[in-house]
Amino acid sequence: MSQLLTEYRPFNTDSTIAESARRSLNDGSKLILEGVIQRAGAKNQNGRVYSKDILEREIENYKKGPIAERRALGELDHPDSSIINLNNVCLNMLDIRWDGDDVIGKIEILSTPSGNIIKELFANNITVGISSRGMGSVQESQGVLRVQEDFEILCWDMVSNPSTQGAYMRPTSLNESVGTKANPYLSVENIIRDIICDNTGICKC
Repeated sequence: MSQLLTEYRPFNTDSTIAESARRSLNDGSKLILEGVIQRAGAKNQNGRVYSKDILEREIENYKKGPIAERRALGELDHPDSSIINLNNVCLNMLDIRWDGDDVIGKIEILSTPSGNIIKELFANNITVGISSRGMGSVQESQGVLRVQEDFEILCWDMVSNPSTQGAYMRPTSLNESVGTKANPYLSVENIIRDIICDNTGICKC
């Protein structure tokens, strides 16, 4: 029986990501990220294994369809749905390539409300993860859930609380310093509040 399948992966970024995120927020320049978004043949924390031939087929279809047509969109946080909600879109996948068994994705963080939240998170060194979303069935064999031929990739989303340990994006600022000044963006809630509310805390929406 087909079901919603999610797969969390680390998304490695270089040391310029925090600075690039700040610049993107200030001048509207593009924020482009690249890193591992999927892995073939390895058991994940959910006990599932994606075979390389299935992933190769689906990634080729994804490149010819959503990526080529510039509609490879992903959301902020992982919904329990196969529908991509345009009101919550934060990224567009620009390209996908293979590096051995690793799937490398190149994504653009969009200047949408949800995309700007991601940029604020990166700019303030907040930990963020990435997760694939797809539909398909699994078959258990010797404690492993093998993803079956009916699997279809839907998209990749940016997530705040992945279930896989270490499956996060962690940007590093170029100018790290030690001090006692409190960071006003220690939580996602603070960032969202500051985006939609003024300094008095009165919501402007």
